[in-house]
Amino acid sequence: MHLDIEDFKLEPLENPQFIHTARATYKQHGECKSWEVVEAHDSVAILIYHIQKEAFILVKQFRPAVYMNDGQGETVELCAGIVDKQKPLVQIAVEEIEEECGYHISLEDIERVTSFHTSVGFAGSKQTLYYAEVNDKMKISEGGGIDGEMIEVVELPVAQMETFIFDEKIAKTPGLMFAFMWWKQKYLAI
Repeated sequence: MHLDIEDFKLEPLENPQFIHTARATYKQHGECKSWEVVEAHDSVAILIYHIQKEAFILVKQFRPAVYMNDGQGETVELCAGIVDKQKPLVQIAVEEIEEECGYHISLEDIERVTSFHTSVGFAGSKQTLYYAEVNDKMKISEGGGIDGEMIEVVELPVAQMETFIFDEKIAKTPGLMFAFMWWKQKYLAI
C-alpha cells in the first residue's frame, strides 16, 4: 500500500462521531483530582489463522494518531472493529472478518479468547479478542474494508511471528502481540 499523506493538521473536534473528550473529576483518599479522558466505543479483535498457508491474516492500515508519533502512520493489526451496533459481539467479529479480510465464517467457527481494557491511561474501552481459523474455501472477496476504509490484507507466516513481535520498526498494537503469545502458548506449547 502506498501512503500519499499531505497537509496533515490537527483541528478541534466538532460533533464527534466515535469519541468524546471529557475531564473526569473525583476524590481519591479525600483528595480532589481530575484527569482528561476519552469516551470511546468498545471493540472486537480477531486473530485469524489460515490453516493451509500456516499464516496469520492481519490488516495494514493508516492510523492518523500513529502518524502524529512516527511520521509514517502505517500499522499492522488484528482484524478489528468498534462495537457500534446492537448485535452480539461474536456477530460483529464475524462481520469484520468478512469486511476487512474477505473470509466468510460461521458463528460456530469463532472462539472467544478473553477481553481486556485498552488505552487505560485515557480511554479504558474494552476489547474482546476472538480466534478463528480459515482456509481457501472460505475466501469470498479480497476484503479491504467498507465505507472508504483502505485496508490491506497481510499474511504473516507463523515462522515469522516472533521476529515480527520484536520488530520495533513495525507499528503494532499490544493486543496483537498478546494474541500471538496466546496462540503460541496454546498451539505450540510442548
